[in-house]
Amino acid sequence: MPELPEVEVTRLGIQPHLEGRKVTAMKVIDGRLRWPVPNRLAKTLPGQKVLSIARRGKYLLLEMELGYLLLHLGMTGTLRVLPSSDPLKIHDRVTFEFGKMSLRLHDPRKFGAVLWHPKSAGPIEQNPLLLKLGVEPFSSEFSGELGAAVLYQHSRGRSVAVKQFLLAGQAVVGVGNIYCSESLFEAGIHPAKAAGKLTRPQCSRLATSVRMILKKAIEAGGSSLKDFVNSEGDPGHFMMQTKVYDRKDQPCKVCKLPIKQIVQGQRSTYFCSQCQKR
Repeated sequence: MPELPEVEVTRLGIQPHLEGRKVTAMKVIDGRLRWPVPNRLAKTLPGQKVLSIARRGKYLLLEMELGYLLLHLGMTGTLRVLPSSDPLKIHDRVTFEFGKMSLRLHDPRKFGAVLWHPKSAGPIEQNPLLLKLGVEPFSSEFSGELGAAVLYQHSRGRSVAVKQFLLAGQAVVGVGNIYCSESLFEAGIHPAKAAGKLTRPQCSRLATSVRMILKKAIEAGGSSLKDFVNSEGDPGHFMMQTKVYDRKDQPCKVCKLPIKQIVQGQRSTYFCSQCQKR
C-alpha cells in the first residue's frame, strides 16, 4: 500500500507538471472506487487552474480555483503524467487532461479515491477525511521535543502495542508497516511493547527515528513491494536500505543476531530481539 513516502514522492513528481495548468477535460473510465467519483466532477473541473498541490497524510490535495481535488492511491494505485496520446491501459480509472498531457489514476484494486471539496464547504482542513488525522511528521508540531510530547501524550493509558499505535496514525501520520519496523529498530523499542509504557526518552528517540526513516524513504523514491511506481513509472528503492523489514533470519546489521518476524494485526513485523529488548 502506498504510504506517506510514496504519496510524497508522487506529489513531488506531478507538481512541476501540473501547477499553474488548467484542466481541459476529465474522463471517468470506471468511477467505482472506494467511494464513487462524484457525478458532476467531470463538468466542474474543466477550465479550473491547479493553484497548488499539497499532501495531508496519504491524501493528495490539488487546490483548484473553486475547491480541492482529493486523491488517494488506495492499496495499489499510482498517478502518472503521460502524453494524452498514450493509449489507456487496463485498470486506468480516471484521467485528468491538461491539453496534450494527461494525469492518470491507475488502480487495479479500486481502493483509491477521487473526491471534491468545494471552497464553499469551508477550509480543507475541516474535511471529515482529514479532520482526525495525526500531526504531520515534518511539521513544526512534530519537530524536536514537540514530537516526543505528541507521542507521549497520545500514548498515555494505551495498552495497544506501540507498532499498532503508530500504524493507527492518530498521533502522527504516515508511519506505514515498513516504516514502523524500521523506526522502532532505530529507536531501540520492541514492537510489542505497550504504547502506554513508553518513557519520555523512548518517545524522543522514536519521534527522531520516524522523521529520519520517512526522510530516507522519500529520498529513495519510496518502497516498491509490488505495484508502486512514481509519476514517471520508476520504482522506489528504500527496500534496499532496510535494516529489519523483510530480513527474517538474516543477521542484524548491529549485533549480528538473526532478525525475527512476528504477526501483529495480520501484518508482518520485523525486529531484533537483542537491539529491541522488551
